[in-house]
Order: sequence, then structure tokens, then C-alpha cells
Amino acid sequence: MKLIKLNLVYGILLWICALSVHAQINPSEIIIIRDSFGVPHIKAPTDAGAAYGLAWANAEDDFNTMQLGYLAGNALLSKHLGLSGASADFVAQLIRSDEFVAAHYESDISKEFKAVLEGFCEGLNAYADRHKKEILVPELFPFTPQKLLAYTYLQLFVMSDATQLVQAITNNQMDRLTPKESVEGSNTFALNSAKTADGATYLAINPHQPLEGPTGWYEAHIQSDEGTNIVGALFPGAPTILIGTNNSLGWSHTVNKPDKADVFQLTMEANHKNNYLVDGQSLALEKHQARVYIRVLGLSIPVKKNFYTSIYGPTLKNKQGVYAVRTPSLFGIKALQQWWHMNKARNFSEFKSALAPQDIPGFNISYADKYDTIYYVSNARLPHRAAGHDWTKVVPGNTRKTLWDSYYGLQDMPQVLQPTSGYVYNTNHSPFISSGPKDLLSPEEFDTSMGFERFNNNRSARFQELITPLEKVTWEDFTRIKFDRSLPAKLAYTFMNIDELFELNPANHPELSELIDRIQQWDRKADPQSIGAGNYAVFYYLARQLASQQPEGVFSESATVAVLEQTKKYLLKHFQTTEVPLGDFMKVVRGPQEAPSFGLPDVLAAMHGEPYKNGRLKVTAGESYIQLVKFTTDGPEIHSVVPFGSSNRPNSPHYADQMPLYLAGKTKLMPLDWAYWVAHGAKSYSPPNSVETK
Repeated sequence: MKLIKLNLVYGILLWICALSVHAQINPSEIIIIRDSFGVPHIKAPTDAGAAYGLAWANAEDDFNTMQLGYLAGNALLSKHLGLSGASADFVAQLIRSDEFVAAHYESDISKEFKAVLEGFCEGLNAYADRHKKEILVPELFPFTPQKLLAYTYLQLFVMSDATQLVQAITNNQMDRLTPKESVEGSNTFALNSAKTADGATYLAINPHQPLEGPTGWYEAHIQSDEGTNIVGALFPGAPTILIGTNNSLGWSHTVNKPDKADVFQLTMEANHKNNYLVDGQSLALEKHQARVYIRVLGLSIPVKKNFYTSIYGPTLKNKQGVYAVRTPSLFGIKALQQWWHMNKARNFSEFKSALAPQDIPGFNISYADKYDTIYYVSNARLPHRAAGHDWTKVVPGNTRKTLWDSYYGLQDMPQVLQPTSGYVYNTNHSPFISSGPKDLLSPEEFDTSMGFERFNNNRSARFQELITPLEKVTWEDFTRIKFDRSLPAKLAYTFMNIDELFELNPANHPELSELIDRIQQWDRKADPQSIGAGNYAVFYYLARQLASQQPEGVFSESATVAVLEQTKKYLLKHFQTTEVPLGDFMKVVRGPQEAPSFGLPDVLAAMHGEPYKNGRLKVTAGESYIQLVKFTTDGPEIHSVVPFGSSNRPNSPHYADQMPLYLAGKTKLMPLDWAYWVAHGAKSYSPPNSVETK
């Protein structure tokens, strides 16, 4: 009886403690103002309360997409999607994200950021409790900070190009370790008073991500009485802004491609199939079993697959041997915490201090502030690798000499601060070309094993064409450059050379002469009404399919003519004419709405399409979030737009209400002043206080 009473008292104490923790965030103190476009402006007494409000607002707009990402990060996606979610679930288990997060959460995450994560999860769980019918997989809830960090852990592994190495191993394609050339990309550039006509500092935030889905952008404005006040974008389900602008400064990211991941071939011991040799010592592989699900007749059927762990990292067997994958992202969980510190920085010194730990293991970063400071760095957490190996290929996994465990610091990365040219920029090209001619960096100063990019691309070449003639840049020049849709005079594709297309003599190909002449006379502007752009777009997509089959991607005259023949055939089949404007071929689609698209891959206002219907392409990635900022001594003037709207719910008035602005190359004003939104907001409310029991 005494034992029962003690257990009862202990249970009541736990319940009281739980209530006291919950009481730290009072939802009625959180204010969410929706503006006329439905963008949430969130204010709370604490950062934790603001995170609660962000979770609630994000879930109101896109609970489904938030869950899809979380399910993938916690190896539950195949329970919802079946086979199509199995690969993500397998990788999450291969890298043992849940175990690593559990082992490092208490020691590595600060008390302050734990409160933010807990507040966010509390807000998400409150939403899930009131909207149980929207839950995709019940096992995901209650949601926890550890589950959130496991998702980020998987995201960063993927963004380190490590999944491509896993795929090469599982497909027995060890000759295909080099990451595929990405035809997508992002832009960012910043100008200070040395280059601007009005003496202000400008920043362009312009990532080219998918327009929808787990890596599409969600815009929010977050403010707290603890000093946070920032507007920007995050991936659905993130607890903090990932790119954006606060009262003092702003930054953006583009994807960079130094060598972030390695493959090691283990030397197996002859008499022990699960033992490998390192410097003559026999070590045992740790054997694990991943579980994924396939759906058969509405039932989830578990399927098991073996994988291993060695001292080099996650390890797999294939027909050619045993291989391990190693990337710096596997050794940290503090990336979101670093982004949070970037959100709260008030000047360049504080921002640079936030970057210093390199807990975010990749991405170019451009920066600008109201103090007229601009900065660019090709940030990456790169290991000190042993000399004497080609690290772009398989390296020996039989000696600790190749087992790297230390890293270059931020000070070792290619970077430019306050260049004499007055501008910095990146379009996913070489970090050594990040400013004007007098401010270029020397690749020879960096170890080749770091693998930094050496190439230019069309967007970089076009940016240089536009900015070089301008002694001073006006705000109108700045916005014109951002929304520019033209290819450069000299093409600079990184994966193919189609110069032959513009050197053909139409008279030598009479059946194609009209098509050739139209493309050659085209002004290279990717406008929706341009027939030349439409013809070129079809040619480009067909050529891209064949580029890997051409020696070094160079199209000879015969190969170019063959693609032109396919282009003509394609146009006549699907459009019954070759006079097809770009906007007829490429469509921006949101639910039932369909509009002609501007842009092409690798113009500054980039758009990327995938097969849609009737021979058309649907834009799936490109101009995914645009924020243009003018910093003055009084603070930032912020303009932004997203492709569709703030809500991913088809019945919402904000499902596609920004689409007309987006297609017209226009933006909306996004002040940081809370009083402005109190006066101009369309709707103001607080998240509900209690759990709905119906």
C-alpha cells in the first residue's frame, strides 16, 4: 500500500512539473498577425514563445509538408508513402541519426536553444492535438527536439552530396562517385556604398530551390522581447529563419560544391567476412538492420536490409567490396543553433562569431549590414586529408592515415570582406571569382583536396556583363540585374558546350534553316512571349539529356544537327508548329492555375522544368524566394515575394495570391516595424490555450 501511495505521489509530482514547464509558454501572450498576403508576423515575450508561434503558423499553412520532412528524418516516411519513401528511411537509419542526436543533445545544445526547440515542438504538438485527422503517421507524435534535429541531420547529410555516394555503392557504380553537375542553383549579391549611387548597402537574397515541398521556402517574420526581429525564409518545419534580414544585417546562401564527402574501401580479413584490417589490426564491423515499409493492398509490410558501421563511418557491401562513407556533417547537430545565432547577430563581429564554429557544414554565405559592410565566404567544414590520394575517388580504408578527424577553420575558407570593387556575389560558381577583377582570390592558396569549384557559369558571366559597365549602381539597376532573364553573350554551361549551335550555317541545313536562324537571331532573353526562347528551350532540354554522352560535353556539328532535328520533331508533334513561345512550352502551375513562365535554367531569373503534359514542362524549381534589401543608417527596407502564396492548402485565399506579383517580377514591402503590422495586418490572433477534446 505504501509503495502504491509513493508511486501515486511521484506521478502527481511529475504531472505538476509537466504543467509548470508548459506554463512557461502562455499561448495567449503570442500574437500572430497575418498580413494581406497571409504571411505570419509572430511576436512573443521570449524566443521560445516565438518558436511556438512559428510552429503553429507553419502548421496552419502546411502541416502536411512539415510532417513529410520529419517522417523522412525519423525513418517513418515509408510508413506513409510505401516504397517511394523507403530510400529516405534507409539513409536515416544508415547514418543512425536518432542515436547520434540522443548521444549529443544534452551536451551539445545550449540551454537557451533547447528552450527554442522545446517551444517549437510544444507549438507543433498543440496543433497536432487539435487536428488529429491531419496526422500522417501517429508514431511521429509527440514531436520532440531530438526528432527535429534528426531531420536536420539527414538534410545536411543529403546536402553534403553523401547520398550520391551511398547510391553509387548500392548500385555497384563505383566509377560514378563525382556528384552530378547540378543544373539548378541560386544567386546572391551584395553592394556597399563604394558601388551604390545613393550610398546605401544592397543585398539580394535569391535561392533557386524547389517551388514546393520539404525544401521549398516558407516566409515568416519573427519578433520577441529577447531581441529577435527578423523576416526571411525557412524550410517547412525549421524552428528558425535560415536566410533573411534583421534590424541590422542580412544574409543569404547558395549551394557550394567543395569535396564534402569521401568513400573508403575496406580491406576484409580472409577468414572473417565481417572483419576488416586497419594497419594490420583486425576490427569487426558493427552489423545493423534497417527496416523500411512497402504498401501492399493498403497494408504496410516491413522489409529489412543489413548495413554496417566501421571506424570510417556508415558502411555497405556490394559486389565489388565493402565501402564506407564519411562526411563532416555526421559529426555535429548544432547547425540549427548556429542559424539561430545568426538570426540574433547585431553586427558583423557577432555574425562572424556565429559562423566560426562551422556547425553549418556547407553553403556559400553573402552578407550585408546597415554599417556598410559586405562579406562573402564559401563556408564548408572540410577535413584535413592525407596527401598522396585522389580524394575524388575511392581511397584506402585500411590505414588510420586516411581516417581524417580534424578540419580547416572558417579563416581557411575562400572569402572576401569589403572588396575595393564594392560588391560580392555568387551564383554557384567558383568562390575564387566572388567580386571585381581587383579582388579575385587565387586558387593556388588552397589545398586541392578541399575541392573548391574552379568554373564560371552563365549566371556569373551574365552578372559580370551587367555590373561591370556600371560605375555606380542605382536601386533600379540593382532590381533590373536581379530580375534579368538573359543568357550571356558567351555561353558558359558547366556540363556541356553547345557553341556549335550558334556557328551553324542555316543554308547548309535547309530543312532546319528556319529553326537555326530563329535561335541564332534570338536576343537571348527568356521572356514568355519569345519564340526564339521557346525554340531554344526545347533544344536545351533535349541537348541536356544527351550531354553526358558527348566527349567532354562538347557537341559537334553532327550532334548539334541531330538535336535540332529532334527539336523540330518535338515541336511539330506537340504543338503542330515550330513557332512556339517560351510561355507555351514552360508553365508555372499551382493547383488549377496555369500561367506562361519566364526564365530558363542558368539565367539570373532561373526556372527549371520537368515533364508536365502535352509536351509542356512544369516549373518545379528556380526563383523560389526573393528578398531585396536596402540598408540605410535607419535600418533595412525589405521587399520580398514567393512563387505562390504563404499557404499550401488549396482552399486558402493565400494558396496562390502572390503568383501575379511573382510572374510580373514585382515584390511586396515587408517592414520589421511591429507597429506597422498592427496598423496594416489583415488578421490578428493567438494560438488556442487548450487542447481540443472533441
